[in-house]
Amino acid sequence: MSGAPTADGGHLLSLDLWHTLVYLEPGAEERYMREQVDLACAVLAEARAVPGRAPSPRSELRPVFEAVYAGAVAASQQGRSVTPAAQIVEAGRRTGRRPSADRYVEQLAELVRGTDFRRAPHALEVLRELRDDGWRTALVSNTVGEPGASLRPMLERMGFAELLEVLVFSDELPWTKPAPEIFLRAAERSGVAPGRTVHVGDGWVDIEGARRAGLRAGVLYTGLQHYGQRYRELFLPRGWAEPATPYRVQSWPELPELLASLG
Repeated sequence: MSGAPTADGGHLLSLDLWHTLVYLEPGAEERYMREQVDLACAVLAEARAVPGRAPSPRSELRPVFEAVYAGAVAASQQGRSVTPAAQIVEAGRRTGRRPSADRYVEQLAELVRGTDFRRAPHALEVLRELRDDGWRTALVSNTVGEPGASLRPMLERMGFAELLEVLVFSDELPWTKPAPEIFLRAAERSGVAPGRTVHVGDGWVDIEGARRAGLRAGVLYTGLQHYGQRYRELFLPRGWAEPATPYRVQSWPELPELLASLG
């Protein structure tokens, strides 16, 4: 498989975001996810009560929101998108409160702005190489914890935005990985056939989603599979970090050779 564009749109490399392009060290990831819940609890606490109903006490806000969040993660693993805004509204329904979804989304954007995310080693250099070689590029990201609108500026700051032609975030669609539709949307927007698309990600939803969508291949990236405990518990049930695939790389510099070998 050469990088040269073809009459039917060339080749597309679609990429996961978390633990593929960007990451946090496990301790920082734990703090980041805890801060997401803290923000939700603060927004719920300041919300007005539903008329005619006694609101749940503040001590119950955290377990309620954590249950809603876990439900959104479970839905995402089945291919269904439950946005952060929908999560805070549902938590409000369960606790007799009327939280501002806009307020929660704004707070999440501020959290993203203030978090020191790290680039995957050599990702920028390899993406530039592949783009120069004729590869189209897209991001396909499950955005359960924060909306895609808050991630676009982060990608800009980190230098990825100019290298990613298409950005597909699940909170802006009805689907999440592993639903085939989210991968097909990226291919459609890129003008590349699914059979000429290769997806790279760090877990089962990436590899299984690529298979369901009929992509050329799903490549497992193992170089950043060091997760915070809560992230692993929620997003990577047993075995999901090691899905069955003949294609895997441990570092970004290995990727061009693997792509060339796919023929």
